[in-house]
Amino acid sequence: MRRAELIAIGRRLFADTSYDALSMDDIARQARVAKGLIYYYFRSKRGYYLAIIEDSVAGLVALAASGSELPPAERVHRTVDSCLRYAEHNQAAYRAIVSGGVGSDAEVHAVRDGVREAIVTTIAEGAWGRRDIAPVARMGLLAWVCSVEGAALDWIDRGEPTRETMCELLVKTLGGALRAIEELDPAHPAPAPAHRAD
Repeated sequence: MRRAELIAIGRRLFADTSYDALSMDDIARQARVAKGLIYYYFRSKRGYYLAIIEDSVAGLVALAASGSELPPAERVHRTVDSCLRYAEHNQAAYRAIVSGGVGSDAEVHAVRDGVREAIVTTIAEGAWGRRDIAPVARMGLLAWVCSVEGAALDWIDRGEPTRETMCELLVKTLGGALRAIEELDPAHPAPAPAHRAD
């Protein structure tokens, strides 16, 4: 069995099960492999878990960074919807990423921070056509991303409203964040779709 296959199995195992709830024996049994094979590829349960998280978010980061040919509003909508889908279908992994993983895990924090920066960059490119933005603009976008994470955590616990409604709500709150950024830093004007959200 290849490393990629073990990661795919791990994504399913950790999707709804916390890190502490699965032992290496459980993982090996469910993957139908010798425990030694998992150690060979990943060295430890934590190494396996980190590889799964990194693989899981890689697609999300790639999606956030792609689609530059799409209109900015559509690109943001697609990115937010993808984040919500990921949270919905990988609840344990999403909770670990947003909360920092096992204990206070610097490597999981780095993965989370990478996702945040990718989304901030995506929005900055869509809104202002550049990655290099002023501190107020970056902080405004980062505050919005962090609020999305918190709202998504609550949403997966409650299961409502629908994902479509949740996505629309989060996209509209981004319009508010962009207008606030413009008010504080006119060099970063809110794009037209943000103004139409009034």
